[in-house]
Amino acid sequence: MALARRALRAGASGFLLKDVRPEELLAGIRAVAAGDAVIAPAPTGRLLDEYVQQVPQPVDGLAQEARLTALTYREREILVAIGKGWTTLEIAAHFVVAEFTVKCHVRSVLAKIGARDRIRP
Repeated sequence: MALARRALRAGASGFLLKDVRPEELLAGIRAVAAGDAVIAPAPTGRLLDEYVQQVPQPVDGLAQEARLTALTYREREILVAIGKGWTTLEIAAHFVVAEFTVKCHVRSVLAKIGARDRIRP
């Protein structure tokens, strides 16, 4: 866990565990090369839990809710998939859409919620 944190703080765009299957490794490499971020599902939950503990609670919850209500239904689905640590390819397969379509949705979600990328707010 500490290794994942250090790698992400140092600017890594991906973090996969050493027991990853070869096809998952290749998908991760391709995703990072395409500009996406990839984190193995196992540490994702723990990283998010730690992050949530460090993030100060918003004074006005309405501002945060407004950002979420600005999302379309599909964008909310994509946001949940991102939160689960799914790659662009996994999201595309799950929703039976093109990888390009997922990338467009991800860009839109990040813009609407004010995040720089999938990892850093």
